[in-house]
Amino acid sequence: MKQPYFSYDREALAASPKIPLKIMADNAAVFEEMAAEMADTIEANNAEGKKTVFICPVGPVGQYPYFVKMVNGRRISLQNTWFINMDEYLDDDRQWISPDDPLSFRGFMQNEVYGQIDSDLLMPECQRVFPDPKDPGAIEKLIDELGGVDICFGGIGINGHVAFNEADDSLTPDQFRALPTRVLPISATTRTANAIGSLNGAIDAMPDYCITIGFVDIWKAKKIRLGCFRDWHRAVVRQACYGEETAHFPVSLLQSHPDVLLRITEFVAALE
Repeated sequence: MKQPYFSYDREALAASPKIPLKIMADNAAVFEEMAAEMADTIEANNAEGKKTVFICPVGPVGQYPYFVKMVNGRRISLQNTWFINMDEYLDDDRQWISPDDPLSFRGFMQNEVYGQIDSDLLMPECQRVFPDPKDPGAIEKLIDELGGVDICFGGIGINGHVAFNEADDSLTPDQFRALPTRVLPISATTRTANAIGSLNGAIDAMPDYCITIGFVDIWKAKKIRLGCFRDWHRAVVRQACYGEETAHFPVSLLQSHPDVLLRITEFVAALE
């Protein structure tokens, strides 16, 4: 059944969202501010001798060129920074796809982020972390050892997933919020949307499996920052901000988080 919020215009959308919204001019504004929050947080923590721990996505990725430029230009040391990536595609044996695969998130981070940062500023390789299908529990253990996550950055999938935490109507909100890092099949909806975005619609070339950071680790982050900018994000944002909290649309479960912000473009805010 179509909910009334799907038809909310910009004014109605901004009126009383359950997830705080910031409407920005365009994609560049969203990405640059996301990058600035990353860089500013690291600088502030460095000044106080503190670690910085981020959960990072590969999607959205538009923030990374700005971030690299800020790090190199401002000479921001990442030596005390940990990037924990959200997820990765797996092959049919449920192991990481090759980093040489164009779809590989590990390959993207190496080529477009780590490989672009001045070597004297870059964090050690052991601080560039991906969830491992051979040891899924290692992520939660690492986060606990580091004292928690400062900020979880990410986007929202077409069915409301954050990372690859796919909808599950069999779970209560509290059960979904407790989900750990795990290997799981990718839903047909997500495979279709990602094939359109990454492979010109070649669904049969999309991996069937992934490993995703647990929703529990996202939920426990001190801050959560999400960005939405695609045409279909118009409906996603409205459901996230005005729908009920339900495991059917996982991002809605962040409505109760104490420090969450959703940055969107004017294009997403508008319906025309």
